[in-house]
Amino acid sequence: MDRLGAEQQDIYLEVTVAKDDTDRIEREIEIARTRLATTLDELAVRADPQRIADDTKTMVVAKLNEPKVKYTLIGAGALVAGLVLVKIFRR
Repeated sequence: MDRLGAEQQDIYLEVTVAKDDTDRIEREIEIARTRLATTLDELAVRADPQRIADDTKTMVVAKLNEPKVKYTLIGAGALVAGLVLVKIFRR
């Protein structure tokens, strides 16, 4: 009788362990799904064309407002305008 009881107890323990493993695996899958959803949401925000355009525009405007770049471009523009005027009035 002890032998049968021990076998039943072993089977019960195996079923319990299997159930615990199944629950653990299900929890891990749910955590992975949540992480994947979060990652996909972040990628969607990063890949938004409007956001990329706005970020690029902000960076360009910031660069153009640096004195070194700003005054160099003003000087180059003035030089081109002067050359165009010379070309027009020499005719």
